[in-house]
Amino acid sequence: MKAATKAKTGTTTKAATKAKAGTAATKAKAGSKSKAAATTVKGATTAKAAAPRKAPKAESHLAMVRRARRINRELAEIYPYAHPELDFRNPFELLVATVLSAQTTDLRVNQTTPALFAAYPTPEDMAAAVPEEMEEIIRPTGFFRAKTKSLLGLSAALRDEFGGEVPGRLEDLVKLPGVGRKTANVVLGNAFGVPGITVDTHFGRLVRRWKWTDEEDPVKVEAVVAGIFPKSEWTMLSHRVVFHGRRICHARKPACGACPIAPLCPSYGEGETDPEKARKLLKYEMGGYPGQRLSPPADYPGKPAPALGAG
Repeated sequence: MKAATKAKTGTTTKAATKAKAGTAATKAKAGSKSKAAATTVKGATTAKAAAPRKAPKAESHLAMVRRARRINRELAEIYPYAHPELDFRNPFELLVATVLSAQTTDLRVNQTTPALFAAYPTPEDMAAAVPEEMEEIIRPTGFFRAKTKSLLGLSAALRDEFGGEVPGRLEDLVKLPGVGRKTANVVLGNAFGVPGITVDTHFGRLVRRWKWTDEEDPVKVEAVVAGIFPKSEWTMLSHRVVFHGRRICHARKPACGACPIAPLCPSYGEGETDPEKARKLLKYEMGGYPGQRLSPPADYPGKPAPALGAG
């Protein structure tokens, strides 16, 4: 009887122990699932939080054109006196000055050309120049040997092929040594009144900042911008954009906080946004300093630039 009871008790205890172990295993399994679920939920939450925001709605071509034309109107009010910043008295002087302006400032060219044109006032005179003497005169503009070669070549071409006159057609100008589309458009627009878009480094930088185009090639930039504006605006648009690039929308640190067209600029914030700090970045007449021309137009509000060696 005692043995039977003992056996029964042992069996019961074994069952209880097994049942308890089973319960523990179930709990452990459940806990594991619960933890995994929590990890999954947490991961999902994190992923959701890290997901990028939806990109802003792309600007339509029509909206971009309207914004671009409004920028041009605003610039016309800001710079009503915009003009070519090279000193010249005739097409030949403008052509030569523009060739010299490569890889240097218009100010340095303007400080150099008085002596150059005093020595060689006509294409015939310049074509007959002694290369070493011309190099010494234009040395301050940099790359003076290559520029001397271009000036001698274009002067000889003007003398021999165009009767000593600068041609008024793009296709003729670009055939001259050292003359590309940019130089040709400068001469056509400002010496002959033929509309042209001048794509220099300032112009290219700003039209990309304003999202008019993402093209890098100057010829492609010219074609895109020409399609946005009427032909009658091309020359003055070029002056206004270049003026803005030199005075406010600088390459390295744009004065965003002092920019009158900031509300129209999709790149606002690339430069200094604090108004006081931005004002200190303004150049030329906008900052109260001399401009680039020694002989600026009568309506120019800034101070004339100093002659070479005068400061």
